[in-house]
Amino acid sequence: MPTRRNFLAGAATVLATGLTSQLLAQSTTEPTDTPAPTTQPSPNPNQKPLGWALVGIGKLTTGQILPGLAKCTQSRLTALVTGHPAKVKPILDQYKLNPASVSVYSYDTYDKLANDPNVDCVYIVLPNGMHAEYTIRALKAGKNVLCEKPMANSTDECRQMIAAAKDTGKKLMVAYRIRRELYNMKAIDICQNGDLGKPRLIITDHTFHLGTPTAWRLNKKLAGGGALVDVGIYGINSTRYLSGEEPVSVSAQLFNNTTDPRFKEVEEATAWTLKFPSGLLANCTASYNAKGTNRIRVIFENGMLDMEPATGYGGITLRAPDPISLPHVDQFQLMMDYFSDCVANNKDVLTPGEEGLQDMRIMEAIYESCRTGATVNL
Repeated sequence: MPTRRNFLAGAATVLATGLTSQLLAQSTTEPTDTPAPTTQPSPNPNQKPLGWALVGIGKLTTGQILPGLAKCTQSRLTALVTGHPAKVKPILDQYKLNPASVSVYSYDTYDKLANDPNVDCVYIVLPNGMHAEYTIRALKAGKNVLCEKPMANSTDECRQMIAAAKDTGKKLMVAYRIRRELYNMKAIDICQNGDLGKPRLIITDHTFHLGTPTAWRLNKKLAGGGALVDVGIYGINSTRYLSGEEPVSVSAQLFNNTTDPRFKEVEEATAWTLKFPSGLLANCTASYNAKGTNRIRVIFENGMLDMEPATGYGGITLRAPDPISLPHVDQFQLMMDYFSDCVANNKDVLTPGEEGLQDMRIMEAIYESCRTGATVNL
């Protein structure tokens, strides 16, 4: 597994190159009305855009991924994988795509991607419980894979995915889009440059009301868990990338209201505390049955940092302690073009499978602590 030092070195490399460093240099302590850029310049303007297959045409794909892909300069849509072929034509019409340029596969014909030379990268946008199978099949088909988070339903599945990437020589990246989001990258710099002293406490809250009992996120087999694995992963991952440390222990509690038909299989809410080697503590919550909250607070020896919203698709804010203004960019566009560049130029990715595995290890420890009532060492 990559060390935290290597992880941060990779982040520093990203900060130092391309649009990201230019935009971070534009940060101010006062809000501005400067329009955000809509595209990311290609590191190599002569590089042919890589072909992408999107696996699953759900809300995330139609609402975020396809609009982001349409802005990309190094990535283009060349295939769709869906169990609902009727969804394809509206997409082609909306983005004015030639049907001959976009192949359509079902889940039964998925493995035929191996014979499609126009597909370089596959984006797995399926329920969590399907990530491992479809990632491994894509890797064995000779394709590079970007997999949505959480990476899988268990650490065993994560390890199988990592092994498949190594065996095939293809790249595997977990879709931690927020790791290339400008406000969060600025927050990392603030947390680790020492200007406010050492961070002593991190507080994260990620909650929303999940309505219908038939949602796949409430199915244990498909989701792997409840609020913790869905929105709680932001709390786990953010405490790691902000602190630059790996936690050494966790204690946790969950609430599972089985009288509510929504929570027959997965937990409604979870709260946990992570302890880090420096003595830093992170107190985090996640809930499927509370007013929508998306926030991170870092309390330092000599100051405080606040982000609310902190990890959403847009509108992210940062105070440290004064407001900091940065352009708002399309996180999915940045992530896909970044992955295409890594594939085309054989670069290491910032969030490889090992990163997803580490978050899953912590989630399994949180559930163990909830079951036993004991602190679990990591």
